[in-house]
Amino acid sequence: MTLKGKLIAGLATLALTAGMAHAEGVKVGMITTLSGGGAGLGIDVRDGFQLALKMAGTSDVELIVEDDQQKPDIAVQIADKMIQSDQVDVLTGIIWSNLAMAVVPAAVAQGKFYLSPNAGPSALAGAGCDKNYFNVAWQNDNLHEAAGAYANSAGYANSFMLAPNYPAGTDAIAGYKRFYEGAAAGEVYTQLGQTDYAAEIAQIRNSGADSVFFFLPGGMGIAFMKQYAESGVDIPLVGPAFSFDQNILQAVGDAALGVRNTSQWNKDIDNPANAAFVEAYQAEYGRLPSLYSSQGYDTANLLLSAMAKADLKDADAFRAALEAADFASVRGDFAFGPNHHPIQDIYVREVVKEGDVYTNKIIGTALEDRGDAYAAECKM
Repeated sequence: MTLKGKLIAGLATLALTAGMAHAEGVKVGMITTLSGGGAGLGIDVRDGFQLALKMAGTSDVELIVEDDQQKPDIAVQIADKMIQSDQVDVLTGIIWSNLAMAVVPAAVAQGKFYLSPNAGPSALAGAGCDKNYFNVAWQNDNLHEAAGAYANSAGYANSFMLAPNYPAGTDAIAGYKRFYEGAAAGEVYTQLGQTDYAAEIAQIRNSGADSVFFFLPGGMGIAFMKQYAESGVDIPLVGPAFSFDQNILQAVGDAALGVRNTSQWNKDIDNPANAAFVEAYQAEYGRLPSLYSSQGYDTANLLLSAMAKADLKDADAFRAALEAADFASVRGDFAFGPNHHPIQDIYVREVVKEGDVYTNKIIGTALEDRGDAYAAECKM
């Protein structure tokens, strides 16, 4: 039997067990971004989640998916409908931290479980943590912390820092500065959704910086990278994976080649679960998976692992099953810290071209077994 076949068979067995543990099934409400400049992120989370369910062969998960349009008020309306009318058991899917802050506290206060496949704002990792909130991706600061650690090792001593003005943006620069030991040539917060970076690039050019750290996910990153390349400014860029992810790279092209970025996942992580995931994702969707695809996939498999151990009607038992995180993560070793955020390795990647496809390869490890800076503030 092939590696992929073995994994599918194993997941199918898990699904059967899950069916026995929760005969009535679990209803999942996925609120994610499927339109506008951030649509690619939500589509990949959705596709990764659905692939895991398909590979498991389970009929015990009913998935309802709706588009939040990257608007907090829309996300809140959808969450209210899903909780009150659809009567979902579990919520997931949100990409953006400002939307998570609008939805998650009210959802968990109503006794719903929320499994985050992406957004990990510091406010929900520290004092605002909740026993029913689990982040399966990272705490927002993590990949930026790793970028700061990498900047030190690269000898950078005067970084210009750039991020959007919303919770994940402030977490990004806070995370970078937590590990980065050099000076700040500049610190700029841009408008969320901004597409013209001429003014910021002019500031960078005149700043005396020896490096640029930036966090601009989705369409923002595509616009910045193209404009930066066209500007002729040759100061090295450093950033988290969000601006160098699989789908973004195809839009940016040669301008991204050689840039170093940080991530907790890449397609070349060497373990059986990841190899099977990458192969199955390409077969199902005709494209390489992204970071977001991997996070959606792991989130679904975490859910299935909990269903195999406990009935969701027993919230305490189901919560304990989630905390155990007894699933084969595409990242390899995976565990939750005391605030239900991951403890995991974070890698340094380099943008390369394989044939006609722009992608990343791992070149080192930036942080090992990293939890987060806020866990001590969490009192559950």
